[in-house]
Amino acid sequence: MRRICAAPVWLVVSLIFGVGRFGPAYGQEAGNTVYHSPDYEAYVPETVSPEAQQVLRLMEGPQGLPLPEPNDVAGWNKIRNYTPPQFLKIGKDPEIAKRTAAFAQRYPATHKKKTLGGVPVVEIVPQGWRENGKVLVYTHGGGYVTGNGDFGLGGWVGGETGLRIVSVDYTLAPAAKWRQMTDQVVAVLVALEKEGYAAKNIAVLGDSAGGGLAAGSILKLRDEGHPMPGAVVLWSPWSDITETGDTYVTLRRADPILDYKVLLKKAADAYADPQDQKSPYVSPVYGDYAKGFPPTLIQGGTKEIFLSDFVRHYRAIDNAGGTAVLDLYEGMPHVFQGVMFATPEAQQAMTKMKKFLAAYLGK
Repeated sequence: MRRICAAPVWLVVSLIFGVGRFGPAYGQEAGNTVYHSPDYEAYVPETVSPEAQQVLRLMEGPQGLPLPEPNDVAGWNKIRNYTPPQFLKIGKDPEIAKRTAAFAQRYPATHKKKTLGGVPVVEIVPQGWRENGKVLVYTHGGGYVTGNGDFGLGGWVGGETGLRIVSVDYTLAPAAKWRQMTDQVVAVLVALEKEGYAAKNIAVLGDSAGGGLAAGSILKLRDEGHPMPGAVVLWSPWSDITETGDTYVTLRRADPILDYKVLLKKAADAYADPQDQKSPYVSPVYGDYAKGFPPTLIQGGTKEIFLSDFVRHYRAIDNAGGTAVLDLYEGMPHVFQGVMFATPEAQQAMTKMKKFLAAYLGK
């Protein structure tokens, strides 16, 4: 069992596919240069906090190395650990580094690897935690092709919510596809119930691709006849992997992190064959929410090409009579809670999440 603090921002963002974790060895061996979006139009709004403005000024647009073909398992394995230069630059900024380090020290937690339902997970317990019969299941982002279960923000999330976190270390694409990944998440949720956790006392948090995976897995869980969790929180969910929606076009030049054609398309194809990409378990905006779904909080920023995903997902739940809250933040980029967690905006989002879980978890 290891005791760690919330990870500094430049490590946290390496878990989010939008910024890319592409191994430098791949680019060096192949003679490739780092992709830098030629269309990015940098704009830092005065309507966000000074701390957020500082981070946004250092963002230089979507970056990453050229990606392997969708089913090239060896190619994806080779490039998983690279962090684009702009995020190294952010991490080295003296003011940001000092602020981030001070913030991280406030939220120590222990991380322990284990197996649950035959699936590897990381159990994250915040300092001072006491058993309350409730648990938060986390599905990490990373475009389905990067990331792992060692949730860098686990100390912060656990410390603020008072919840033990079970982070699912699901098998990455293309070694696994959507059927296997959603089955793994379902297996963890079912195993927690067998351990004695009532479904109403289980919450699920997913970010980016992990948000899509969380919602798709819960739809599958429901359709297989299992009771559903008590509450769901989605940070910047990739709810439709097909590049369908208004803001994939209108915000293409504004998004400082995400580029669909260069950084997301091959990852989407690695996760699901094109003919499967509008399955509700893959792209949960297409789900039938009239059959029921847990109360859901969707958080995101106005700089994201995924903004239409958030709106469409919210509308799908709300129009079916479900409980959904769409919680948007001015000028924020993809998964801003991780990219700039030591900012007022991230803390506001956490406060909203805490109130949401208090209102619905266990009810």
